[in-house]
Amino acid sequence: MASVSQLVQIELSPRMPQPKPAWLKARAPVGENFHQLKKLARALGLHTVCESAQCPNIGECWNHRTATFMLLGDICTRRCGFCAVPKGRPLPIDWDEPRRVAEAVATLGLKHAVVTSVNRDDDNIGGAKVFADTIRQIRELTPECRVEVLIPDFQGMDEALRIVLDAGPNVLNHNTETVPRLYRVVRSGARYERTLRLLENAKTFSPGMVTKSGVMVGLGETISELVEVFRDLGIRGVDILTVGQYLRPSRDHLPIARFYTPEEFGYLKQEALRFGFRHVESGPLVRSSYHAHEQVDATSAGRQVAGRG
Repeated sequence: MASVSQLVQIELSPRMPQPKPAWLKARAPVGENFHQLKKLARALGLHTVCESAQCPNIGECWNHRTATFMLLGDICTRRCGFCAVPKGRPLPIDWDEPRRVAEAVATLGLKHAVVTSVNRDDDNIGGAKVFADTIRQIRELTPECRVEVLIPDFQGMDEALRIVLDAGPNVLNHNTETVPRLYRVVRSGARYERTLRLLENAKTFSPGMVTKSGVMVGLGETISELVEVFRDLGIRGVDILTVGQYLRPSRDHLPIARFYTPEEFGYLKQEALRFGFRHVESGPLVRSSYHAHEQVDATSAGRQVAGRG
């Protein structure tokens, strides 16, 4: 078990805030597409992780008519130290939600839809069924649209993973988030080995499935620990990796240990590519669904990099 000194701690006393580097400043969300998408989400009673997680890229992505829809409500059953999504007791599962997401995708004319969810540890099988129904309903209304799902770990339930895979998403994403040493405080209720097993099983249960995972930096990990995570993901055949800077949503969340420079993100990308990923997106503002359609285009082109593992 890690000692207290090894774990990231939430600050109990005030300290001088670190100034945000220039490369972390994103443009404020404006524009016709931004307001249209926001209005549509409200009208259909939908949630987007872009808003709930306070994503810095919301202006850029929404103006390109790209949004990540969040299933299963907007209340998460876990209390991860990095996440801005509200925590608590969720409402009952809304079985009509998949239809409304599909309607939004069709109205927006999306060619690549990203769908994620809060954790619903109260009903993992029900959550998986909502993912599967959403995939199918999007395909029914917009057959040419590619569907990427960013799923929770379903507490390691293989049945839930199979339900999602049987619906045939184009990309199966599950974020690793951080290095094993920091899991206890960063990912409440998650297990590093469980994440690796899910990503490995996705390939076993659905050969040919494009898999993806993301990692945050700036929580107190070391470069060597990150490289070990890249190696673990590469061994399990993960196709796409995203690496981005952790940004603290509020004083109630984990502090930022440090800001990585653009040069360091470039170095991490080159290190990751040694382990056989078909695409690596690494940069200060990178998030799981940032440039998602371009990532899949890269893997669809069949550009392989030798040397997995």
